[in-house]
Order: sequence, then structure tokens, then C-alpha cells
Amino acid sequence: MHGEVVPYLLEPHVGPRLLARVRDGSGVPVWLPAPLPYLWGVNGVAWAGDDQESSRAVAVAISGPSPLGGPVDLVLVAEELGVGLGAGLAGLDRLDPGREVGIGAPAARVTAAGHDTPLWEVATDSQMVALAGEAEGIWLWVLAWAARADLLLIDDLRLVDIRSPGDYPVPLEDLAYGAVTTRLAHAKSRSDNGV
Repeated sequence: MHGEVVPYLLEPHVGPRLLARVRDGSGVPVWLPAPLPYLWGVNGVAWAGDDQESSRAVAVAISGPSPLGGPVDLVLVAEELGVGLGAGLAGLDRLDPGREVGIGAPAARVTAAGHDTPLWEVATDSQMVALAGEAEGIWLWVLAWAARADLLLIDDLRLVDIRSPGDYPVPLEDLAYGAVTTRLAHAKSRSDNGV
């Protein structure tokens, strides 16, 4: 009924070894802002795939203070078509962002792997803002739990795929890491055991 269901994996702790392991086993970009905003840290990594093949989707959670005051949580998702991780984390009942992507003016732009990347807002029923577009031939989602004014931060994001050796400006060991966020634990699933 659901087609292929890819296992969803979320570790209870995050650190440089886990991030390196996910990076080394990923078939999709593992996006991180370069540099991380001041006082921000990585607080979760999840992926869709199994031990036999490369991951088909990766989500990296980062958080920190807004320059305008208050906390901001972001989840960056890279996924192959048809996996549904970004949509699941956004609380949607479908696999992809939908018809909003590519129509009209984009809501934001990021730089992904050195390319200007437009993102369109995807309607959700939650208090998050979901933005989606395409980078490197696959979906890029930016999920934000922040005040609307804080979304100006997104336009300043320069995302780097940490799978590319030497592209990230600091060693993974030098990044700040925090407690694993609950934002990655709430993926709406197409089945009881996968994305």
C-alpha cells in the first residue's frame, strides 16, 4: 500500500563521531551552515536508510539564539524523491513538498554547495515554517521553529555538504553539540516502522 518504506534512524546522542558516521554513509548531502551562527550547535542527526545501502535522506538539527532575541531551531533535510522525511518532519501526509514549490516568488534563498537556491514555503498545520526547494538534484527542506522576523536568518545561510572533503571550514570535533532535540522524534510516518 505504501510502496517502499525506508527505516528511520535517530540516535539518542549526537557528537562528531555520529556526524562523521552519517556523513560517510550518506548517499545525499549532509547540510551544515558554514560557519554555524554564533553560539549555535548541532543537536540532532537522523537518517533514512539501512546498513546495507547509503542513506536516502538525512536530517541535521541545529539551534541557537536569534539576533533578535529568543531561541531558533532549524532542521535541514536532504532527501531523494519519494522518501518523505522532510514532509514527515513537517507533519504532512505526503511524500514531497507539493505544488507550492517552484510557483511564484520564493519565500527565501540560501546558498547550497555554492549555488543560489530558492526555497518556497510549504503550508503545514503546525507552528513551524517549512521551506523547500531543490539542491544538487534532490529535495532540500529547511524547517524552522522561530518567529517570522527570525526567518531573515535563513537568507544568510551558506550550506555546505560535509561529505565533500575540505569544504567545511572547521573539523567536526570543533563544532558545538547539545542535547538531542525532540524535533527529529516527531516524523509523521507512512508506517509504524519507517518513513
